[in-house]
Amino acid sequence: MIRYALLGLIQGLTEFLPVSSSGHLVIAERLVALDPPGVLLETFLHLGTLGAVLWVFRSDVAELARAFSRRGSIERRKEIGFLIAGTIPIVVGGLLFQAVADTVFSSLTIVGAGLLFTAFALAAAGRLHRYAKRRQLRFVDSLIVGLAQMLALVPGVSRSGVTITAGIARRVDPERAARFSFLLSIPALIGAGLLNLWSVAADGGWSGDWWGILIGTLVALVVGILGIRALLAVVRRARLWVFAVYCCCVGLSVLILDLI
Repeated sequence: MIRYALLGLIQGLTEFLPVSSSGHLVIAERLVALDPPGVLLETFLHLGTLGAVLWVFRSDVAELARAFSRRGSIERRKEIGFLIAGTIPIVVGGLLFQAVADTVFSSLTIVGAGLLFTAFALAAAGRLHRYAKRRQLRFVDSLIVGLAQMLALVPGVSRSGVTITAGIARRVDPERAARFSFLLSIPALIGAGLLNLWSVAADGGWSGDWWGILIGTLVALVVGILGIRALLAVVRRARLWVFAVYCCCVGLSVLILDLI
């Protein structure tokens, strides 16, 4: 049960804080010999973090769901279009990435380099924070943020970190950039969950410790909610540099340990 709770903690905390969930999972597997979650557990951990986003942004999701009703606004309809545009790069990148996924996810060097890249992006966001005042997103913003999200396929590169940085670099208000980043994570998490469910169904791998899976999912859900709220508070206070320092320290440590 401890293993399931620990995997849920890693997923829920690192999925949304700008420190890379995939990178930390690789580190946990390689350096502390933590068994990988497996496809079935990974599926439910993603569902847990998806539930966290839907809960925190439930009002926004409800408004987007009403976008095409009589009460829907043109602004929400445009935002749905932006979310679709921002999702296209991750879909294309995910299909291309499958061929090298095993090699990439077995390399601590790539994880370390990815964390250093994340540190650089977060440091840049800290520098650009004061110039980001625009409240309204544009179509080109969604495409650039979507391209940034595609970079997070590389373990060590934080999805939330690079997407928020991309929004801030486009001079979008940091809180608006963070909100769009989290909403953009919804189709990505749904897609990852569906792909994993397909793999589970194809392999007939529905057997497992369901109590453990439930515990891991609940931990991922609760910790994910806390992680989202913590990051929103950090963005509001312009303190992303804290995570830049963390990613830099961990990235350098991983590269040094990989060379020893």
